[in-house]
Amino acid sequence: MIPSIHKRGSETIGLIRYLYGPGTHEEHTDPHLVAAFDPLTPDPGRDPQATYGQLQRLLDQPVNALPAARRPKKHVWHLSVRASPEDPILCDEDWTAIARRMVAATGIAPDGDDAACRWAAVRHADDHIHIVATLVRDDGRRPRLHNEARRAQAEARAIEADYGLRRVPPGDGTAAKRPTSAERHKAERQGRERPAREELRETVRRAVAGATSEEEFFERLAAAGLLIRKRVAPSGDLLGYKVALPDDRSKDDEPVFYPGSKLAPDLSLPRIHERWTLPAEAAASVGGSRPEEPALPPVTGPAFARRRTTAATWQALLIIDHGDDGTAAAQIAAAGEVLDALAKTSAAHTRAELREAAFVFERASRSHVKAVRGHDRALRQAARDLVHSGPALGRGEDGATTAMLIDMALFLAIAAANWHAKRHHSQQAAAARQAAEHLSAAYQAAAAHPMVILCQRGHRLTPRVRQRQAALLHQVLPKLAERIRAEPGWPALAATLDDAQRAGHDPAALLAEATQRRELDTATSISDVLVWRLRRSAHLAALPEGSHGTPTRGSRRTVSPAPSTQPAPSSANDSNRRR
Repeated sequence: MIPSIHKRGSETIGLIRYLYGPGTHEEHTDPHLVAAFDPLTPDPGRDPQATYGQLQRLLDQPVNALPAARRPKKHVWHLSVRASPEDPILCDEDWTAIARRMVAATGIAPDGDDAACRWAAVRHADDHIHIVATLVRDDGRRPRLHNEARRAQAEARAIEADYGLRRVPPGDGTAAKRPTSAERHKAERQGRERPAREELRETVRRAVAGATSEEEFFERLAAAGLLIRKRVAPSGDLLGYKVALPDDRSKDDEPVFYPGSKLAPDLSLPRIHERWTLPAEAAASVGGSRPEEPALPPVTGPAFARRRTTAATWQALLIIDHGDDGTAAAQIAAAGEVLDALAKTSAAHTRAELREAAFVFERASRSHVKAVRGHDRALRQAARDLVHSGPALGRGEDGATTAMLIDMALFLAIAAANWHAKRHHSQQAAAARQAAEHLSAAYQAAAAHPMVILCQRGHRLTPRVRQRQAALLHQVLPKLAERIRAEPGWPALAATLDDAQRAGHDPAALLAEATQRRELDTATSISDVLVWRLRRSAHLAALPEGSHGTPTRGSRRTVSPAPSTQPAPSSANDSNRRR
């Protein structure tokens, strides 16, 4: 249940005409009164003899009774109350009760107050009502509306519990504006997957991911096919921008433009500029270095960018776990850019889940904790690397490094969920957990092929080598060794340990270091975790050269990774996840 208090107005008749009219896109159906301050209030929707003017005069009577000098300029109060999309359709009697609870909770018409403000609730769609009230009481005084938005939210939570509706996490005012009912109906009529507002928000977020200047940002918007209007000061300075989809038109066949600030609070031009500004203190702390810059395998393009991004994501995990709030918030915000860039550049079999992950994580990227920009430099550069490296192939080193990166991004989403949960950011924590679910599904798609190949390599090891790797496992992880060896991914881990030894590393030291980073007991598949940790930290190719083909029939055994090789996102409230 989502209550929204709209800007106050000065003309009651104008709002009444809108509520009873066809809507801006013919989306209003059967407009009618469901509740009002007086049972005899005329209903122009169901009573042919009633008029909009009669309803307006009745509501405005206490306002007009005051001397002109004492009348409030903005006397029209407007609240919409919307059910969640998954909620059942409520009957008029239910909406009547909800309307009365809302006007009582907000102070418009407290229970038992015979001199309260006059109001009326109109229903013109299955999923919501509008309440119009005039802000002069029958005794001539003004209503007490202090914190009415917060009180409306609190009452909505109580209504959800009483009616068995979806429990919406309490908000904090940092969410992007939801599409209106008109926008959603318009999208349905036009066969759009999402309303224009949401399509534009996603496109703008992708355009800003890793961008370093206004020119690059607007070039990306234009390349994505958006219409752009810029607001320029007389001095020539750019003040703001608006965007529109070319085929999203008004009834006058004009493009429907949305300012960046109306798409999301952090997509206004001033907020975007903050991403490109490196404060002096942040510059001093990050210097010119980037995390983990060892000699990587001779891989260029998307695979190279994915390895760099995996390294930057690991550093971000450490900061979220151990840094102060401002730097952690910056990492979480920049993680949204990485997910946008990853969704934009990944192969088709992972793209849908990655796109959904980026879309829902957007809510987790903002809170009232101010992000200290500059400390997110590595992640933002990683997002830029992903964009500029181009689309990745679904197999080979591209596919394997995609799995490696998604695996790390999954834990970043879980870390973000835990961070928000500890600070009671309910909506952000829920969004991060939802993103983790999509990332887990994306990982399954991305990891299926490389894990089969690595498992086949493990099965082709000689018995003596397999025994040596098993002994090593028992030496380093005596309490977890049997569990790991029972997992479908154990052959892939054995092959990785052998690859590390052949590359000149001490596999025991690598394995010990990998297990010390974070606990492993809660991992669904410890072997999967260790494969990617070891291949990354030992700078091994994600998929060894010569293994990029499909599994051969001559293999001793074809091993398909179990569908649950990653942690269940429902466990995201654990304070320390594996890594």
